[in-house]
Amino acid sequence: MDAMAEKKWSFLVFTTALIGAVIFIGYYFYEKNKNNQELTLHGNVDIRQVDLGFRVSGRLETMLFEEGDSIKKGELLATLDKIPFEHDVANLRAQVDAALANLKKLNTGNRPQEIQEALAKVNEKQVTYENAKKSLNRKQDLLTQRYASKQEYDDAYAAANEAQAQLKSAQEALKLIKEGYRAEDIAAGGAQLEAINAQLATALSHLQDTDLRAPNDGVILTRIKEPGAILPIGTSVYTLSLVNPVWVRAYVSEQNLGLLKPGMNTLIYTDSAPNKPYHGQIGFISPQAEFTPKNIETKELRTDLVYRLRITVQDEEGYLRQGMPVTVVIPLSSKPIQNPTKQQLKIHNEQPLRH
Repeated sequence: MDAMAEKKWSFLVFTTALIGAVIFIGYYFYEKNKNNQELTLHGNVDIRQVDLGFRVSGRLETMLFEEGDSIKKGELLATLDKIPFEHDVANLRAQVDAALANLKKLNTGNRPQEIQEALAKVNEKQVTYENAKKSLNRKQDLLTQRYASKQEYDDAYAAANEAQAQLKSAQEALKLIKEGYRAEDIAAGGAQLEAINAQLATALSHLQDTDLRAPNDGVILTRIKEPGAILPIGTSVYTLSLVNPVWVRAYVSEQNLGLLKPGMNTLIYTDSAPNKPYHGQIGFISPQAEFTPKNIETKELRTDLVYRLRITVQDEEGYLRQGMPVTVVIPLSSKPIQNPTKQQLKIHNEQPLRH
């Protein structure tokens, strides 16, 4: 009985060891095959930020949002004092009215009353000249009969010439008044009106620029200035974190670079929600190798050359934050999207992010 029991015990031990070996070998090949089917990378969330400021200088009047507030595209964020800009607009509108009236006058020409006035002046100068000419003839006759001096004749001659010149001047003035303004004067008046209209358009644009509006949906990260501050052009008053797009910056080694293509699906895991992955797609693979960034790898790996990836992430709930560390799992069996849409990935033509 003892020999039989010993044989049974030996058989049981052998069977158990064999089953354990089979399980171990199966698990080993399962894990190896699993590792060959997916690639795990580590990276950080990268969200675009915008420093918002005014295109004009002035006194800051209102700041309508605080840090952490969510805003929508086109929403009014802050305003400058509008009074100086409204005065500029009113002044230029008055100048436009004056230039428009002047151009209308140039196109219309002189009024009938002005023509009649010029004609009357010609008639007046005609009478003056005829009298001066008659006086000259009399002085000439008296000079011949020696009843007048040579000086009296010279004075009459000069008076007649002066009257003739004034008559000719009045006749030319009448001619100009009848013809109206020159084409060059009309063109100059039109150009002046266009120049003032351009200045008015600039003033209206400056007035509109006293309102600062959100360029996109986002969250206020920093409120930099307060009402009452005098701002030069371009001074930042808010820092805005955009809601979209949300990216993950990750790095892949050269030996695994050939496994990846733009458009491949990914799963992104965070430490705060390890059981709730985010879905993403590879949008950009850098064509240039670089050293591993110091902030995400150990000291021993900092000299390794890697290639940077940009992965577009679907984050409808907005839980991802700038710089958040993540784990990226890329199923190598997934096929890249052949024609990604704008809402999906921006691939080969995208510019790399700056460090």
